[in-house]
Amino acid sequence: MAEAAIHPTAIVEDGARIGPGCRIGAYCVVGPDVELAEGVVLHSHVVIAGHTRIGAGSQVFPFASLGQPPQDFKWRGERTELVIGARNTLREYVSLSPGTARGGGITRMGDDNYLMMHCHVGHDCTLGSRIVMANGASLSGHVTVGDGAILGGLAGIHQHVRIGHGAMVGGLAAVASDVVPYGMVFGDRAKLIGLNLVGLKRRGLARAELSALRAAFDEMFDGEGALAERVRAARARHEGNPLVVEIADFVLEGSHRAITMPAGRGRG
Repeated sequence: MAEAAIHPTAIVEDGARIGPGCRIGAYCVVGPDVELAEGVVLHSHVVIAGHTRIGAGSQVFPFASLGQPPQDFKWRGERTELVIGARNTLREYVSLSPGTARGGGITRMGDDNYLMMHCHVGHDCTLGSRIVMANGASLSGHVTVGDGAILGGLAGIHQHVRIGHGAMVGGLAAVASDVVPYGMVFGDRAKLIGLNLVGLKRRGLARAELSALRAAFDEMFDGEGALAERVRAARARHEGNPLVVEIADFVLEGSHRAITMPAGRGRG
């Protein structure tokens, strides 16, 4: 692959590691502890600071800010990291913060994610792969987002919330509780309204598989008794269905936050 191409107006500080085939556009600033893997493109006016690594084939668009000090009053300048995987697209004005010492020290993103304009990923977040964050969606600190999740425009995710694999968060939703895998939540205080059927169909699930999953979902979230009891019972009845098991285990393992429930139901 060709050598890196760096615009004469860009500032690449001594110590930065720039892989072959990278393109660094006009007025970009790359700090001394930054590592860009092969073929990374910084289009222009991008600022990358701190101990930040960006994986091969990723693209960063103008005015994005990566690796600047985390927005956490407890941060005292300790070394922490921002690790971004391969083939990610970070559009204009996206910001990603590194981790904090109390949160594990790393903010991490997987591969093939697409973050639209003005998205923010806070300190100590962990993102999987193939995630889409629409314009203005924001993650507070310590949030976990599973593979294939979709966050609608201006959605706001509270600290320590888990967004499960394949979940869908509607635009403008304020999410203060965990969202189960493949769940779909909407509302200014988000409520669970069902399964993300579009996402599941895109995965290639057959009609019979979808029907079985919907039946188990109803047993867990629309039955009588405590949520944990319903989930354990549904898991036992459908133990051969890996999607049901994934949702059940997500609920039962617990976290800092409650589970987002359907309207009219509490924590269960």
